[in-house]
Amino acid sequence: MLRAAGVGHGDEVIVPSFGNIEVAEAVTLVGATPVFADIDPATYCLAPTAVEAVVGAQTAAIVVVHRFGHPADVAGLHELGQRHGLLVLEQGESETPYAEVAQRRERAAYLDRRLRGVRAPESGGGHTYQQYVVRVPGNGRPDRDAFAQALRARGVECRVPVKTPVHRMPGFRRDVCLPETELASDETLSLPVEASLTKREMNRIVSACNALGGLLQPAF
Repeated sequence: MLRAAGVGHGDEVIVPSFGNIEVAEAVTLVGATPVFADIDPATYCLAPTAVEAVVGAQTAAIVVVHRFGHPADVAGLHELGQRHGLLVLEQGESETPYAEVAQRRERAAYLDRRLRGVRAPESGGGHTYQQYVVRVPGNGRPDRDAFAQALRARGVECRVPVKTPVHRMPGFRRDVCLPETELASDETLSLPVEASLTKREMNRIVSACNALGGLLQPAF
């Protein structure tokens, strides 16, 4: 899409650093330079204000990535693109049958009501819960990783959704300030939310998280 739109050498394309490296690689494949912008901490997608802060004379396009099933602020980013004369491209996520999305939302609502000690994801805006991503309070990555290890020991499968932001990876390393991206990389954990989960498995997730979560609460 970038090549078809005439984006190439000498152009800059604004992309998220929180997520897959493939987007930045696609930019370099057409000869353009990826420029990383910060995310909205609620959606994990590009924040329009952060994008506007890095728009420059060479900026030609913005690549909007929907993350974990939560849609980005497409309207806000298109409005920004129109004001600056920029191409706005969207990278969607895999399509999921409506019945499965409904079941994922049902399980997510169950977790939302019962989880303690972790911060549940924002539920609005048409979230399809490709992943159920929580924030683990405490001292960032060390506590998040310890929490994940303890959950696995209790029989709960979980994973770190974004281990390293793209702007910290070889070949794309940049000295940029992306505080929300860094924080999300250190605190987030993806919990099971598949439509196939049974009530017993859901209860195991809740019990394990709630038993551990209180240990990581900051002292006041």
